[in-house]
Amino acid sequence: MKKWKKGMLLAAVILCMAALTACGKDGDGTKVVFTTGFGKSDVFRIADEICKKEELMVYLTTTQNQYEEVYGAEIWDTEHDGVTLEENVKETVLAKIAQIKTMYLMALDREVTLTEQETTQVENAAKEYFNSLNEKEVELLGVTPDTIRGLYEEYALAEKVYETIIRDINPEISDDEARIITVQHILIKTGNTDSKGNRIPYSETEKAEAYAKAVEFQALAAEGSKAFEELAAQYSEDDTITYSFGKGEMAQAFEDAAFQLETNAISDIVESEAGYHIIKCISTFNIEQTDANKVKILEQRRENAFGQEYDAYVKTLTKQLNEELWSQITLIHDSQVTTSDFFDVYSRFFEEKR
Repeated sequence: MKKWKKGMLLAAVILCMAALTACGKDGDGTKVVFTTGFGKSDVFRIADEICKKEELMVYLTTTQNQYEEVYGAEIWDTEHDGVTLEENVKETVLAKIAQIKTMYLMALDREVTLTEQETTQVENAAKEYFNSLNEKEVELLGVTPDTIRGLYEEYALAEKVYETIIRDINPEISDDEARIITVQHILIKTGNTDSKGNRIPYSETEKAEAYAKAVEFQALAAEGSKAFEELAAQYSEDDTITYSFGKGEMAQAFEDAAFQLETNAISDIVESEAGYHIIKCISTFNIEQTDANKVKILEQRRENAFGQEYDAYVKTLTKQLNEELWSQITLIHDSQVTTSDFFDVYSRFFEEKR
């Protein structure tokens, strides 16, 4: 379950921007602002599901205090391209809680429910978390025991509907599909990069000179009188000499050539967008890295399966944002408000009992 939380919840900004940035946009990307038909504490509505200010403040304050525990309160002075960290965190939290609300609706539509044991876990987690709040936190967050219980119930159902969607994904991944190889290479570039990161290709004359160097270095490598790693350290124009990677992770031409090599074999000259490469295979199969890659591939399959269904479901929902209230919501800067374990409490009651 912990892997799902990393793969799904931490990817909320990717999967869920459609869920709440879409609250402010219609299908053609035009911004739509809905500020009517809301209660005074209603932040947004997805279909019939409403997010109250106090619910959002639990997520927002938890995130705020987690940041401050690591970086200190001065972190909120940070700004990038005119966007403050507070604004960035607000948008991230909005996306995250919107996804949970959307998945809760998916659970209802699929008739996914909590077992009696899970309901008890929700109640116990909610009781523990609420009792951990001091009077000032309860006052400024505006929460009640029912608020916390509702958030945990939605969170539990979001997890459960995710598990329902991904449970039929084939967990079998072959060694070949997940195989991680290790190579060393010498790179002779065929272009430069400007200050904006744009690639500027060499002229035909410069490229011919680069190719001549590559021919020379390939001959030296094939001769074997000097260790390949020493040649790479001396001549390569890439700061990195050794790469370990799986399929789909490198430039196609580089990858195709590398995967065809046997251990200690040296390639002919391989051209990619970066330039000319001479590749030496160090290992055709790293069992530990391959096993780890199987886990990564399986998680990606699950995320893709969930993402496809989630995205299709989101398109069927009406989404409304109370922009007036949303613009008024700010972080709580009060020394007595330090709560940061909303998700940790949930984990103790659910993950440890799985």
